[in-house]
Amino acid sequence: MAEKYYLDSCIWRDYFENRSDKFRPLGDWAFSLIKLIIQENNLVIYSDLVEEELYEGFSEEDIKKVISIVPKENLVKIESSSEQLKEAIQIAKKLKIPVKDTLHAILARDNDAIMVTRDKHFYELSEKVTIKKPEDLI
Repeated sequence: MAEKYYLDSCIWRDYFENRSDKFRPLGDWAFSLIKLIIQENNLVIYSDLVEEELYEGFSEEDIKKVISIVPKENLVKIESSSEQLKEAIQIAKKLKIPVKDTLHAILARDNDAIMVTRDKHFYELSEKVTIKKPEDLI
């Protein structure tokens, strides 16, 4: 069975903007991971929430362009439910972390996917979902 990887918005941004910090090629690592997922015939999962976050800074055309790097047979779009949002709100309040980050983790968990992110908030959720950085997987 194919592995599933839920890419957080920051990973898509790293790739599309070819971002780097002072020492690390974040865009290269994001691209390498996406290529590896495709080569191994695994699945990239993204959600309505990822799209919503990408709209903060990108046009619809840009979003389609960035996501189109993944062949349709390796790409799965999921939608968040009201039950998942309710759970995310409860967990976020308890752990004092952003609701959207919590919802991303719940979406990854509910779809048996590895959560790929750089956001430190997610590590609070490591009991609920496997969290990795792109460089940990390539």
